[in-house]
Amino acid sequence: MKRIIIIIIAIIAIASAYFAISISLPAKGEKAPVYFKIESGETLSMVSQNLADQGLIRSRFIFEIYAKLRGWQGKLVAGDHLLNKNMNIREVLRSIVSSKNLVNEKVITIIEGWRTSEIADYLEKNNVVSQEDFLNEIAVGNWPEQYDFLKNVPAKNLEGFLFPDTYRVFIDATAHDIVKKMLDNFNSKLTAKMRSDIISQGKNIFEVVILASIIEREVPKDADKKLIADIFLKRIEAGIALQSDATVNYVTGKGRAQPSYDDLKIDSPYNTYKYRGLPPGPISNPGIKSLEAVIYPTKNPYYYFLTTLDDGTVIYSQTYEEHLINKAKYLN
Repeated sequence: MKRIIIIIIAIIAIASAYFAISISLPAKGEKAPVYFKIESGETLSMVSQNLADQGLIRSRFIFEIYAKLRGWQGKLVAGDHLLNKNMNIREVLRSIVSSKNLVNEKVITIIEGWRTSEIADYLEKNNVVSQEDFLNEIAVGNWPEQYDFLKNVPAKNLEGFLFPDTYRVFIDATAHDIVKKMLDNFNSKLTAKMRSDIISQGKNIFEVVILASIIEREVPKDADKKLIADIFLKRIEAGIALQSDATVNYVTGKGRAQPSYDDLKIDSPYNTYKYRGLPPGPISNPGIKSLEAVIYPTKNPYYYFLTTLDDGTVIYSQTYEEHLINKAKYLN
């Protein structure tokens, strides 16, 4: 009997030591801030699962046991918490049961090449602002009066100028606040040197943004962007239609898939198979690499290219006949 008691005590001691160590060890060694959201009505089990999924705790079981031992399972505070992957279970739990640790900011990430409609959809789905408010702000705001780079934009359409980036915005940010933050970012990214070079090349910012927006949707890899910018610029100068699938897809609303034969017959100024030169406006919001590609293209002997459907590899051609052979080889 005495031996059994000793064994039980030993087991309890080992379990207690293991538990103490488990709640004291950080989830990860490196410091990595993470915004963690608790929705109203979420249970302890749901929260622990989300914490584990985001790499913020090592063990759901230990976390839940510790929360119940402290009597905090019903005290989880809904909202956005700023946690860190080098926190341990005790620190994580203390943070999410306190309203003092709620953050008044959230992080949004606007992807390069998104259209304005896609940005609006993203903002609504992430409970930042509604699609309607965002699009209305673009339509009614006096943005061209505030930013000189918008002076050549023919209508109140900010497509192309909503700079893709990761932003920190206040929880109560308005559509006006977000549009302004994106335009301010565009204004800072387009340096004085870049603006000077645009003028010296006989271009204007609006034209650069239009072509950059096409390149952003056409070419997934930065390494190809400067080469393709040169191809497009040469085609414009030679009076050859751009024949950009991305511009046709802008009309049809399709993604990055190859347009159909019927799509190519659509009568729209954005159909660059049908109309030469640049379309009337940008078709996406390009990143800095695409803007730089148009301003500083890499000279090359090619006039045609295609992007493979599997991995985005670009195949270049000097002649139309060579281009047709490549289309038959890589796109069928």
